[in-house]
Amino acid sequence: MRTLLLLCVCVSVCVAQDPDYDNYDTDTKTTKNVTTPPDTAVDARGHRPTTRGRDTYTPSRYAPPPISGGGRYRGRPSSTPTEAQTVQEKAVQPDEGGCTHAADEMGVLCPTGCELKTMLLKQERNVKTSINHLKPQVEELSQSSNTVYRYVNSISTSLRERQRVINDNGRVVSQYTDRVEEQHAYIKETVDTVFPSNIRVLQGVLEKIRQKILKLEKAIQTQREECNEPCTTKCPIPVVSGKECEDIFRRGGKDSQMYMIQPDSFTAPYRVFCDQSTQNGGWLLIQNRQDGSVDFGRRWDEYRRGFGNIASDSGKGHCQTPGEYWLGNDHISQVTKMGPTEVLIEMEDWTGAKVHAQYRQFTIQSETSNYVMAVDGYSGNAGNCFLDGSTELFGENRTMTIHNSMMFSTYDRDNDNWVPGDPSKQCAREDGGGWWYNRCHSANPNGRYYIGGAYTRRMAKHGTDDGVVWMNWKGSWYSLKTISMKIRPFFASS
Repeated sequence: MRTLLLLCVCVSVCVAQDPDYDNYDTDTKTTKNVTTPPDTAVDARGHRPTTRGRDTYTPSRYAPPPISGGGRYRGRPSSTPTEAQTVQEKAVQPDEGGCTHAADEMGVLCPTGCELKTMLLKQERNVKTSINHLKPQVEELSQSSNTVYRYVNSISTSLRERQRVINDNGRVVSQYTDRVEEQHAYIKETVDTVFPSNIRVLQGVLEKIRQKILKLEKAIQTQREECNEPCTTKCPIPVVSGKECEDIFRRGGKDSQMYMIQPDSFTAPYRVFCDQSTQNGGWLLIQNRQDGSVDFGRRWDEYRRGFGNIASDSGKGHCQTPGEYWLGNDHISQVTKMGPTEVLIEMEDWTGAKVHAQYRQFTIQSETSNYVMAVDGYSGNAGNCFLDGSTELFGENRTMTIHNSMMFSTYDRDNDNWVPGDPSKQCAREDGGGWWYNRCHSANPNGRYYIGGAYTRRMAKHGTDDGVVWMNWKGSWYSLKTISMKIRPFFASS
């Protein structure tokens, strides 16, 4: 049996150490060979490497089942009492004198007088021995009696103490009963006198609120009556108009303000802001961020049509102050496809420093191609984000931040290069606005507006660099104060 048990233990140990049960040895070796990109000091959100170490999972090793079968010992034998068959021998009487009755139950024959004295003396010794044997038992019984007596006395004392505690508790209960009665009387007085007074006060407040509601309803009704009449704009439209801002400039519109343009006869005229002072004018403002008053986290259709405030009147009788707006991808595509177009991107940080980036060629395709952007011919001092990507990154991490040849993406239409079709990996959703994202950006003019410039990962909604970013000037974690994009027909300067 012991040999069989030892054999079972050896088999179990061998099975537990068998490498065939380790299903993850290959995965572990593979993980060690994966090369991760070197750590750099730049923490750019555009940095989304394509090669990453695989997440490893180490399961619990195979555990053999508990040993079953026979035990080491058999069951214990039941002990059966053995009945001793002994023959009772006849007790020898020391004083029988060799003379006995015929029956054993009658004892010995009566002795003589001398023998009687001798027998009594012997019995006296036996009685003394029994008495000496009984004395300790009597003393032990006396001690037990004393213990019982003391225990009874302690119980009596405890009983008297409990009776005293019960009496004290009775007095406490009586005191609390008196307090409860006092509280009840106070509550009854409060309910009968204070509450009605407070209710009257609240009714007065409610009546005042009702009067205010009536006044508001009257004001709303007055506003509705006024809104029935057509609204008049505070920004008069200039008489001069044209196909775009350069055409307006050549027709005499030399002031920077809001104008009406009509690129072709098949589309209705629409309002734009023309910058007629920067670099000899003719610039059509297609995007402007300056105070965060307009939310740029919009849907595809809104970016297609355009949104925001074109311009406002600052007191001179015409709208010469541009607002925050996006012209609309359909309008931008229409204007840039009319002929060679250049784009000027001007930006300012929160200290007042200004830089610009200019591209001699800028074209946005139609919606059928998801408004693919094409640029070329960079000049300026802001850094060439569209063609070179982020200069703070290297290799593939840099090329994935180039915006040239990218399609336009919004949070409800994902066209970027970051795992297409995966809703959890969308640049527009993470970076705050619609843009020509790659995977993801080196420039993010339509991102979230952070006042003050520098912001942190904790401040961002998704922990990403979702601000108004131009990485080649201020890095990923600095949101610009202003940025604008302007286009005009490209022509050789004389």
